[in-house]
Amino acid sequence: MDIIIQSLGFKASNALESYIREKLNTLKTDKIVRANVTLYKGPDSTPENNYCEIRLEVPGQDHFVKKVSPHFEPAVNECVDVLQAQIVKVRGRKEDGNRHQDKLNIQDVLMQEDSDNNEDVELEDVVK
Repeated sequence: MDIIIQSLGFKASNALESYIREKLNTLKTDKIVRANVTLYKGPDSTPENNYCEIRLEVPGQDHFVKKVSPHFEPAVNECVDVLQAQIVKVRGRKEDGNRHQDKLNIQDVLMQEDSDNNEDVELEDVVK
């Protein structure tokens, strides 16, 4: 996974950049092409607001999250947690779609077998 870190209006320390890379490498998927991380501080009226935006480029629709915190590390943690939940949610949808397709295929085979010879077909025969 390619990780691009941009810090707007300040120079991010090497420790902060390595922390971000470490956290992003915990995401459990092999389909991530690139992670774009943008760090910036809030306006002068609220200097304690530090923003973290992360966009994960994956095939299909990208994942994006933006969090604010008094320090960058908690904002990065929250972003990574939300991204992990998004990845799990999308993976669950894909698996549910695959299960639905398998169910339809089994029904089609059962209907085909039933119309071909009008004998009882066991589910074990279909799954094999």
